[in-house]
Amino acid sequence: MKYCAFLRGVNVNGTSMKMAEVCKVFADAGLSDVSSVLATGNILFSSSDKALDLKKNLEKAMSEYFNYDAFLFIKTEKEVAQMVEGNPFEKSENLHIYIFTGTEGIENILLDEFKIASKTDSEKGEVVGETFYWQVPKGDTLGSSFGKILGKKSLKDKMTSRNLNTMEKIFNKFQ
Repeated sequence: MKYCAFLRGVNVNGTSMKMAEVCKVFADAGLSDVSSVLATGNILFSSSDKALDLKKNLEKAMSEYFNYDAFLFIKTEKEVAQMVEGNPFEKSENLHIYIFTGTEGIENILLDEFKIASKTDSEKGEVVGETFYWQVPKGDTLGSSFGKILGKKSLKDKMTSRNLNTMEKIFNKFQ
């Protein structure tokens, strides 16, 4: 089966890693067809193992190799397609669209947090299926009330996000 691992915390807060090294860790863990998409911690690979087993083994391997607390979230090719195709927002030159993935139920936690955050006029949040989508004006991502919530320590092992353009590139690499 084809998968994508979405790593959290890559190349931020002093955790620096080259994607070639990350791919080597994945290959050394017995995975095949390993490749990266961009330098933001998106690793495509094939395996007959279940996602939950892969998550546990890869987090351990990444933590040991890079000496940090690794958090990653694994989605199948089909799940990535559903995430891209489920985007409820219209693309705009002035807006970013983020897609969140993580532990079971994280979409509802994020929606609840979004509801209580102060928002700009064009800032929107919506759950489609098991995915939370966030639309925010360009330049406001880190400064928005919801953007600050995303940095909470209590959420760091529960989710990560990618912008729509990155998710589309990942989706296209599966083809």
